[in-house]
Amino acid sequence: MERVCGQERERHTWALGVERSDATGRVTSWTAAGPLLFSKSAPEAGTTSGFRPFWVQTTEANGDLRSGTALYPIFTYRADAATYAWSFFELIKRAGRKDGAPAPQSTLENSAAFDVWPFWFSRRTDDPADSYRALFPFAGTLKRRLGFEELSWKLFPLYVENHRRGALTTSTPWPFIRTTRGAAHGFALWPLFGWQERPGVSRDEFYLWPLGYNNTQAPAAGAPAGTPPSRQFAVLPFYAREQGPGFVSENFLWPFFGYTDRTAPWRYHETRYFWPFFVQGRGDDRTVNRWGPFYTHSVIKGIEKTWIAWPFFREKRWTEQGLAQTQTQFLWRLSWSLEQRSTTNPTLAPASIQHVWPLFSTWDNGAGRRQIQALSPFEVFFPGNTKMREVWAPLLSLYRYDQRAPGHERHSLLWDLISWENHSVSPAPAAATASTTTPANTANPKPALEERLALARGLIGLRRPAGERAWRLFWLDFPSKTASVSTASTR
Repeated sequence: MERVCGQERERHTWALGVERSDATGRVTSWTAAGPLLFSKSAPEAGTTSGFRPFWVQTTEANGDLRSGTALYPIFTYRADAATYAWSFFELIKRAGRKDGAPAPQSTLENSAAFDVWPFWFSRRTDDPADSYRALFPFAGTLKRRLGFEELSWKLFPLYVENHRRGALTTSTPWPFIRTTRGAAHGFALWPLFGWQERPGVSRDEFYLWPLGYNNTQAPAAGAPAGTPPSRQFAVLPFYAREQGPGFVSENFLWPFFGYTDRTAPWRYHETRYFWPFFVQGRGDDRTVNRWGPFYTHSVIKGIEKTWIAWPFFREKRWTEQGLAQTQTQFLWRLSWSLEQRSTTNPTLAPASIQHVWPLFSTWDNGAGRRQIQALSPFEVFFPGNTKMREVWAPLLSLYRYDQRAPGHERHSLLWDLISWENHSVSPAPAAATASTTTPANTANPKPALEERLALARGLIGLRRPAGERAWRLFWLDFPSKTASVSTASTR
């Protein structure tokens, strides 16, 4: 069945497929078998398509594969014009450069890497100094990985070396005996004692790790003359002290009792009793009142947080980019909401998002656009994860509500198997004449509503035309209109 209306064309047979095309005949989107098979225009140039949840891909306008997922997050693939990378559960990973890609600007850009965590690590570049191979625990070297400039081992943990900031630390075996030389020097017999000194920068010592330590940090470069060094000292659990320029913090019977006193660069004083339950703090840009787990209220750098009967209720308020935002949570994430209001125009309606796990999610942009989705088990835990939203969320969208504008609404049940919609129809304006006047109470006549209840989007259903009270039966009526936007792909 095919119908044409305005600038769009729609071919609809529900389970077999729903196809939408523009006035030129170019297909803009299609779905089949409910939410399983689909294809649509990507937010950027290109197409997103697949067979949920087994394979979902995004291609460029020229057909090149940009990204793909198989049973996300088990397998992911991403690529750009020059490089590609794929991952199996982030345990087996490969990345490299495409054949025929433009010449790289550095040796690291022209590299191929392959990892099988935690056993095999490799990277191949044009420069041997940036290339490595490692087989854990037997032998190998990593370069610029895991926070080290270079990390190597032989029969781990019997022999390990790491290079960091010009210092070489050798462990034989790791972590028990460590020797450091080069830009820093030191020795450790872990966990009994150890020390490491970087002349003019720092000296760190530990005794019966982690019970005792004594660390000294020199003032930062450019600090005023006479600035004292920062120090950390502890004999746990009896006493711990941290002191620096304009700052001192002490703990007694760590971590239960203590205080913090800061005078620069801002003023702040905090007292702790049976930490983390009872904390009182006052300062230039922060206030803390914690009587956990019953009540906590804090204001830190303009961010206000309130906890009541943790984790039963939590509220967070802050202002960012001209928006006053309020985030509310009940029972951690069982119920979660966010409201945004304009600080420059308080009369504007607020925008909001609400999740009640796993029942439903709602979105309201404050300008007449509203959406509801049920069920919604993923949105609250993965609010910024577009792949989770694209692959899994539509499979459980048993019910969807979409209001594109006030008076233009659409309900969908079981992936468009049953749908109901209405939209306002404004009366045709009267012809204007020189003597025509419009009474005040008819200046903005209330638009009439057309309502439609359909099975399989138009296989059979009921319609009530605008201005009439009776419903009429119809069948094989598949209206052409702008496709409704799934909550799984909006925002």
